[in-house]
Amino acid sequence: MRYEGHMRYAALFVLTGMALAGPLDQDSRWKLWSPRGEIAPKVSRAGGALVVEGGGIPGVCGGWVMTETQVKPGGWYRLEARYLAKGFTHEPSQLFSRLDWRDANGRRAGQPEYGYQIKHEGEYTRLTIEAPAPANAAGVEVQLWIWKAPKGRVAWDQVALNAIVAPAARNVKVAAIRLRPKGEDPVAKFIELSRRAVPEGTDVVLLPEGITVVGTTKKYAEVSEVIPGPTTERLGALAREKKAWVVAGIYERDGGTVYNTAVLIDRQGRYAGKYRKVYIPREEMEAGITPGDEYPVYATDFGNVGMMICYDVFFADPARGLATNGAELILMPIWGGKETLARARAEENHVFMATSGYDFPAMIYDPVGETLARSEVDGTVAVTTIDLAKRYDERWLGNMKARFFRELRTDVDSDLRKR
Repeated sequence: MRYEGHMRYAALFVLTGMALAGPLDQDSRWKLWSPRGEIAPKVSRAGGALVVEGGGIPGVCGGWVMTETQVKPGGWYRLEARYLAKGFTHEPSQLFSRLDWRDANGRRAGQPEYGYQIKHEGEYTRLTIEAPAPANAAGVEVQLWIWKAPKGRVAWDQVALNAIVAPAARNVKVAAIRLRPKGEDPVAKFIELSRRAVPEGTDVVLLPEGITVVGTTKKYAEVSEVIPGPTTERLGALAREKKAWVVAGIYERDGGTVYNTAVLIDRQGRYAGKYRKVYIPREEMEAGITPGDEYPVYATDFGNVGMMICYDVFFADPARGLATNGAELILMPIWGGKETLARARAEENHVFMATSGYDFPAMIYDPVGETLARSEVDGTVAVTTIDLAKRYDERWLGNMKARFFRELRTDVDSDLRKR
């Protein structure tokens, strides 16, 4: 990867659309920072870019910093920067940018804001931070750092800080069904309750696991069907009627293989995607259910959603995989399980989570694990409106959603076979 031929753009530091500095290689405000000289990275300027190199130092920590004093308390700001990197073994935790707010005396104000939103542009990566300045902020230190990356080399350009309008609310009305039907055709009973009890304006209707088998005497394989198929057609009619997305658990047949699957239907009644349950309990394994092997995330007209199913909640990686793949709301059809684990999955991954089950409440959690709606009464619906744009800051930790994606160590090998 060559840097010299790609760093021809003049990198500017911009506030409210006005340039505060010329090309970065001419701006004296950028300085090297490191907690100790012995682990300081090598910094240099190349063709208008800010370069940081690990220099072979195992515990290398630091990089470029610049202080801007024209910050309005409570105002929203966007930092954008483009970088070209090589030699990093786990880029999310080794290479990062922060906005570290400062008060009028130069002390830290609030908590630093980490950049986690990235977009790949060929061999480059564009990183974005959007955040409000704390009420006592008078300035901000822009930080472009590396950490524990002895072979890493990164060149930053197109760095800009702009004042922006506060993001608008992204409200989503979620309805989770609480029903355990008995007798033939349980799907009809779910549809009837949804038609009657789900309020107008609902964006997502969530049904439980195994809606084609619950309350019957049939076996999983007997009710399994291709997807899309008869049940997705029936759910599609409900989706069109309610003008809502619908998620439900059914049993999928793919040749001779049967999966425990959650399906996603869009507002127009079209099949939009599926998730095959990854963690299969022994009862389903003994009944011939095959596990899935991926955590897909789907873009809807209100945000990104992922699906989990029941036993998945006992393990950390399904929710983590969905969150790191961009899910903002996890929809989980469930039979029964532990509420503490469902709450933990929402909180540890900083996502909204909704559940619909039989031996489990219909419930909706926010990203800090608080219950927003709950029902254990058969034949009812738990309904609430969530705001996907809402920030959940913690006093001592700041915006953990941003920190989660930068600090999560997916590079540490936990393979039990090596023990």
